[in-house]
Amino acid sequence: MVITISRTYGSGGRVMGKALATKLGYKFYDRELMRMLSDDTGINEALFGESDEKLNRTYIGTDTEWMEDWGPLPPSDKKYTSESNLFRLQVEMIKKLAEKEDCVIMGRCADAVLANRNDVIRVFCYASDDDCVKRTMEVCGLDEKEAVKRIATVDKFRKAYYHHFTGNDMEAATNYDLCINTGSMTVDALSDMVMDYIKTWQKNR
Repeated sequence: MVITISRTYGSGGRVMGKALATKLGYKFYDRELMRMLSDDTGINEALFGESDEKLNRTYIGTDTEWMEDWGPLPPSDKKYTSESNLFRLQVEMIKKLAEKEDCVIMGRCADAVLANRNDVIRVFCYASDDDCVKRTMEVCGLDEKEAVKRIATVDKFRKAYYHHFTGNDMEAATNYDLCINTGSMTVDALSDMVMDYIKTWQKNR
């Protein structure tokens, strides 16, 4: 089974995902994917980091050809390190992980990448603006103004990235199996809620 978690910045989706993976005994994948992709392809990890859930330029339209099972370009191609191909390499890695093991994967359009699998639960975490600002201030050590700015910037990048590569709105509930308002709940309670959902889902398959 694979659990994908999309989240707004400051919602606590990452810490919840990590706690969930620990309780399930699953592997947890977030930024580790960048290092793994670099090791697998020989491409500098910094290149993957530069396009990690954000676009490096303004694009008009979408890039969804990967959905037609177009694999990544070969290393000999001059566009091998293009943003589009870096995403296709990431798609290939996510699919390999889903085939290989039970895991929790954070963001990176994993819910769309694994849309055709029947062993995936797609979770979306969000919270009110006030809750996201408060959590960002506490976790990142920022003042309120800085926290508001960081949330706006990261969410803008994530939404544009998701739309560009999937053609969908990242915050649309129809993309997911479970949407959670994380604002008034502890990490432990949130991970337990997802655990309960998984048990119900497995029982009714």
